[in-house]
Amino acid sequence: MSAVRPIEDGIVKDFKVNLSYGAYLHLDEILNAQHPVSVPEHHDELLFILQHQTSELWLKLVIHELRAVLAHLAKDELRPALKGLARVKHIQRTLTEQWSVLATLTPTEYAQFRSFLGTSSGFQSYQYRAVEFLLGNKDRRMLQIFHDQPEAHALLDDLLGTPSVYDEFLRYLARHGHPVPAAVLDRDVTEAWSFTEELVPVFTTIYEKAEQHWEAYEACEELVDLEENFQLWRFRHLKTVERTIGFKRGTGGSSGVNFLKAALDLTFFPELYAVRTEIGVPR
Repeated sequence: MSAVRPIEDGIVKDFKVNLSYGAYLHLDEILNAQHPVSVPEHHDELLFILQHQTSELWLKLVIHELRAVLAHLAKDELRPALKGLARVKHIQRTLTEQWSVLATLTPTEYAQFRSFLGTSSGFQSYQYRAVEFLLGNKDRRMLQIFHDQPEAHALLDDLLGTPSVYDEFLRYLARHGHPVPAAVLDRDVTEAWSFTEELVPVFTTIYEKAEQHWEAYEACEELVDLEENFQLWRFRHLKTVERTIGFKRGTGGSSGVNFLKAALDLTFFPELYAVRTEIGVPR
């Protein structure tokens, strides 16, 4: 039996007029966008560059999907919003698993080209900050880092003043009869979300009467999945950095591992975790 598969007659071979796969995807640009800076060029720097470039591409899609989720929630289109969140969760899993590839980079290998990175750092990823803003972890100070990048600054400035996914979900709940406090609905959305005790009874009712509030209940669990995935990504990032550089300072000036550990205490939807303590408790 031949190991060669015949090329069918109907397969397009002339691309003087027809659109090709490479042209559609602009592969010439993408595949020539890796420019190692180590001298002499170190073999493992390509891995380091591709890891971060592919992460940025996935983050671009996460931003695209979360902005669509915001629009759907604002129009009371919960099911399409949940579909968008489900897609984001799959992207998150891919992003988390990517750390296992970078973790094959040993401390000795990384040390041979790390100094060439200068002050560049993942801390400066404006798309990562955009995702945080979309999920409610807003910090106006972050805009200072992007003064020299007008497009990045404009994106973050826009998202700073845009309701987060959580804000829009709470507004959705209010429009559907749930007693969300007026102070929550009228809050300054440029500020980071902070725990609001008055919301816990709202979620307690949704969870304890799930059959009556199934769509809201399902949405709550989707958001919890989203946050858990984000925390798993942060943890894998932390452990990859720890095994690669130990407790050295980050190239961008941070304390490194200790700085990343502090991020594990950040939460997007604290009331959705607090409600778990209340469920089933006699009142």
